Amino acid sequence: QVQLVESGGGLVQPGGFLRLSCVLSEFTLDYYAIGWFRQAQGQAREGVSCISTSDGSTLYTASVKGRFTISRDNGKNTVYLEMNSLKPEDTGVYYCASGMGGLRPTDYVHWGQGTQVTISS
Repeated sequence: QVQLVESGGGLVQPGGFLRLSCVLSEFTLDYYAIGWFRQAQGQAREGVSCISTSDGSTLYTASVKGRFTISRDNGKNTVYLEMNSLKPEDTGVYYCASGMGGLRPTDYVHWGQGTQVTISS
């Protein structure tokens, strides 16, 4: 079973930068994509970005385009989410997951435990 472990969250000021990491216990092409999701307090979980495990193609939700970058390092079994120009509305618990692709949480099977990101002055 694929296991995922996120890290890199923290408290930063608006306009700041964070890089999240998602280490996979097994990097397998059985899953089409690795996605990043976030959940603000009292809100539904939403898709942020995903990357294909085959060709590396990427997808972003509109609110993070131009600010966030997803990438992968196959040798390290790791997927990254670089977040620039952070805004208070980016606050939430960030999860990585493996699944079919796209930005719908229901299309993902295995989930990490999450890492807290707080944007505040």
